[in-house]
Amino acid sequence: MKTVSPTRTEELVRYRRFIHKHPELRYEEVGTADFVAKHLESLGYTFQSGIAKTGIACLIDSGKPGKTLLVRADMDALPIFEENKTDYTSTYEGVMHACGHDAHTSVLMGLASDLKENPSAIIPKGRVLLVFQPAEEGGQGADRMIEEGILEKYDVSAALALHVWNHIPVGKVGVVDGPMMAAVDEFQITVQGISGHGAMPQHTVDPILVGSHIVTSLQSIVSRNTDPLDSCVVTVGAFHAGHAFNVISETAELKGTIRTFTKEMFDKAPELFKRIVENTASAFGAKTTIQYERTNAPTINHPEMASIVRKASENILGPNSVTEEHAKTMGGEDFSAFLMKVPGCYFFVGSMNEEKGFVHPHHSSKFDIDETSLPIGLSVMKEAIRLYLESN
Repeated sequence: MKTVSPTRTEELVRYRRFIHKHPELRYEEVGTADFVAKHLESLGYTFQSGIAKTGIACLIDSGKPGKTLLVRADMDALPIFEENKTDYTSTYEGVMHACGHDAHTSVLMGLASDLKENPSAIIPKGRVLLVFQPAEEGGQGADRMIEEGILEKYDVSAALALHVWNHIPVGKVGVVDGPMMAAVDEFQITVQGISGHGAMPQHTVDPILVGSHIVTSLQSIVSRNTDPLDSCVVTVGAFHAGHAFNVISETAELKGTIRTFTKEMFDKAPELFKRIVENTASAFGAKTTIQYERTNAPTINHPEMASIVRKASENILGPNSVTEEHAKTMGGEDFSAFLMKVPGCYFFVGSMNEEKGFVHPHHSSKFDIDETSLPIGLSVMKEAIRLYLESN
């Protein structure tokens, strides 16, 4: 196994623990961005800051003609009270790096250092654009950076990003072709009925009854409108109506999410949802108001880019280091926005270690990672960059 030097590994751990102690929520990553900026300044780089409020882009040019590869790390934390008791436990009450973005930022900082020390070993030609992104956790930070023009400004040809993953053991890398993570749509339905006495339902239109039928009917999106070989999830996570045992309420409110895995279902889902909700309500004489928001598209890897990551992983970690087990999830990821614009690959770096107790899932108040995943992630990313730029 070829990984980075002990000195670089110590730096990665130090960066990660500092960021972990000082977590910041989406679009509030001021301190984290400042920590990154000072690191880039110390290396003598020029960079663009303030993109999508707190984002940073740093272009590193080999001086030889070639393509531009974007490499992204997300910086934001989550509104979670950390339960871990370590030297690097969050010092900000109610805010925690419970998903590994501190690790991603640290790896990209380490990449910046390696690119300064020995650039030709990583970028034989072309350019690398380091992107430190805000607001991955529901803030659509990737979309905002794209809207502010970073792909056009830096003439980006392809994109890579990694995610430490506590569902895969340390020493393994998760890579798949095509869809890897799901689209995340959020919805809110208000059912407007007619209220009245619970003993005289004939004078009412019961929004609870209507809402219940909507909940059931929405599952037909999965059972009768989705290819059985595809994946789709429809979840109603909240249903609120009424206050008294003998009163039929006037309204009911439902909230939930739809997760789709392919572009085809992503495109179809909103209209299917709207048709089912409105027609079900109409059948009972009720009306509906729908709010439907698209948080992110499905994360779809380009096969050629995924092949590069596989080869990079095998070059660094040896044969049998790449796995597809636990490398697909119906969770969402806004790196999908980049992959909708340019070919790329999003991959998982195993960070689970049962012997050390690093087994808690992402978004858990006890989430932590085996930090030996940091130099592994950096090494695989460097090799993937080299392979891509060498061949393009």
